[in-house]
Amino acid sequence: MTTPTTVSDYIAAAPADAQPKLIALRDAIKAAAPDAQERISYGMPYYEYKGRLIYFALWKKHIGIYAISAAILDQFKDELSGMIGDKGAIQLPLNRDLPLPLIKKLVAAKVKEHDEADKK
Repeated sequence: MTTPTTVSDYIAAAPADAQPKLIALRDAIKAAAPDAQERISYGMPYYEYKGRLIYFALWKKHIGIYAISAAILDQFKDELSGMIGDKGAIQLPLNRDLPLPLIKKLVAAKVKEHDEADKK
């Protein structure tokens, strides 16, 4: 398999049953961070907004979300119960619905974090 060069390529290369979840995740990220630019880095989608905002990747049994700060994970720890994996990664099981409102809140918090850092 060739390395995808766009987020659309990444989603198109995913198994057909996972594609709707990846599309929904992409839409949630774009809704919460409309000024972020889509990129591919390390073979996975990421969004750039005043730096690296968020990454995601499809795995065999889950979708991983990366680059969420410890402060944000702590802020939403109750809502993220059972979804936080190693090194602060969020693991969204493929056999469950995506928590799209929560994802939007996480991305919005990350945007705010980047905005505040940019002011300094």
